[in-house]
Amino acid sequence: MNRFPQHLLDGYRAFMTQRLPTEQSRYRELSERGQSPAVMVVGCCDSRVSPEVIFDAGPGELFVVRNVANLVPPYERDSGTHGVSAALEYAVNVLLVKHVVVLGHAQCGGIRAFIDKIKPLSPGDFIGRWMQLFIKPGEVVEQRDHETMQDFVIRIEKAAIFRSLENLMTFPFVQDRVRKGDMELHGAYFGVAEGSLFVLDRETKEFKSAR
Repeated sequence: MNRFPQHLLDGYRAFMTQRLPTEQSRYRELSERGQSPAVMVVGCCDSRVSPEVIFDAGPGELFVVRNVANLVPPYERDSGTHGVSAALEYAVNVLLVKHVVVLGHAQCGGIRAFIDKIKPLSPGDFIGRWMQLFIKPGEVVEQRDHETMQDFVIRIEKAAIFRSLENLMTFPFVQDRVRKGDMELHGAYFGVAEGSLFVLDRETKEFKSAR
């Protein structure tokens, strides 16, 4: 028998009895007026890294798209389907968000598999092809001399944030709003074990503690 997960039903019932009563008016307003979030978050689909939980966001506050390794692909106009690009286009051109945040994190499985070149990253699979968005043609990603594996992984996890921010600016509609001062791009890095958040300083290109 195909049974819906019981813990999800239990969670829904808790939502109905505990959270919904305190936010019922907000949900009704969102239903009638539609959403108008000021922030879009591009995050990883890792179950440990929920933007709504990390930023203690209420309903309607964040427009979120999640994928393996929080990657934004470069702008392309072809016959392919582009889910992240479509979400970005909607957020920027329709919702008119004021901020786009790329949220990376520690212990990212996609990044580690990419570094270790382990299964399921074969040349023809979905994950392997997706992770190729991270590097440019001819670019080599390798461990530096005297760099520990842990430091190497962290460096690449943060590099993925920089690459996504770089790719964001290949979209003409993003360029236009950023250059007019109508929208800002941000990077952030979440430490799963400690619950720590580091925000990218675009001038120094360093991640600084949000505390």
